[in-house]
Amino acid sequence: MRAMLPYGRQSVTDEDVAAVVETLHSDWLTTGPQVAAFEADLAGWTGGVGVAAVSNGTAALHVAYAAAGVGPGDEVVVPPMTFVATASSAVALGAKIVFADVEEETFCLDPAAAAAAVTSRTKVVSAVDYAGHPADYDALRKSVEGSDALLLADAAHSIGGTYHGRPVGSLADLTTFSFFPTKNLTTAEGGGVAALDPEILKRARRFRTIGMVRERDEQRFPDEGGWWYEVHEFGLNYRLPDVLCALGRSQLRRLGDFVARRAELVARYNEALADLDGVRLPVQQSWAAPAWHLYPIRVLDGRRREVYDRMRAAGIGVQVNYIPVHWHPAFADLGYRRGSCPVAESFYEQQLSLPLFPTLTDADQDRVIDALVAALRGGTVRPAAA
Repeated sequence: MRAMLPYGRQSVTDEDVAAVVETLHSDWLTTGPQVAAFEADLAGWTGGVGVAAVSNGTAALHVAYAAAGVGPGDEVVVPPMTFVATASSAVALGAKIVFADVEEETFCLDPAAAAAAVTSRTKVVSAVDYAGHPADYDALRKSVEGSDALLLADAAHSIGGTYHGRPVGSLADLTTFSFFPTKNLTTAEGGGVAALDPEILKRARRFRTIGMVRERDEQRFPDEGGWWYEVHEFGLNYRLPDVLCALGRSQLRRLGDFVARRAELVARYNEALADLDGVRLPVQQSWAAPAWHLYPIRVLDGRRREVYDRMRAAGIGVQVNYIPVHWHPAFADLGYRRGSCPVAESFYEQQLSLPLFPTLTDADQDRVIDALVAALRGGTVRPAAA
């Protein structure tokens, strides 16, 4: 039997390995030149917006919220169709989460729902580029007009995508990235925070470096000696080491190819599944060029669990993305209730992610398609022989 075909997989080449080995032989394993170089390379994908590299995608969100000044008594608006960290990292800073529902077609944050959720206590409105499709950022900008709230893009799925021709990373006041192995590029673990305002970017870089202030003109006691640093506000150690930044720089050279291959695979899925009864396919808005981290279908007629189980039994590693965040017991225990975001909750009941990654071959994709067709028709889905 063949091994389980996963829903996502990293693409690591000999060039990536060589970049890491070269850095291992250098004088810097962390806090060295590869960090600044990786940040500069990332800015090439954000339209020149500065980026702080951090240790993972959850750290990116925590750093971004801290840089935005989120604290006790503040509110952060979040869609429930996301990984829990989009919300929990703000809770860690003392914020109250206000969940706002998603749009019917893209399942990104609904601007109208976001506008209704904004109050005088709102510090950040967090959009999520679900599956790699950018949210409607022009409409979301209007949703925060008249408030002091910052707009954040959780772009864990969407680096390399564009909105009205503008690159992800330049669309919101703050943008967070994830470089987990299944994402659109990887540093094994890793993330990034982009910020339009240089002062917010400085706050992000300080927070990810334990809050250390090394600039003499900003220190209270600048004449102590060359070793001197000060901590003015508490931060955490969320640094991304040079060895992983070297991997990220090598990966970034192929990001355009990664995005293009994902688009090809999405087009093949769209063509093959267009007339298949019992499913709905993902929607692409005319103004978006998604990076397509996921290929999320909707399995109709209450059959999602059945199809999931059949495909898993056939060696196809389908996945569900995501459990609505407010359904998790940690939020339920805070008083959040099911039924408050009906679009996201209805989508969850149907959602299934099919395998999608750059090294997925046409033959393996055909295997996924055949297994899905068999599962929907109720026949026996046999694991493929070796």
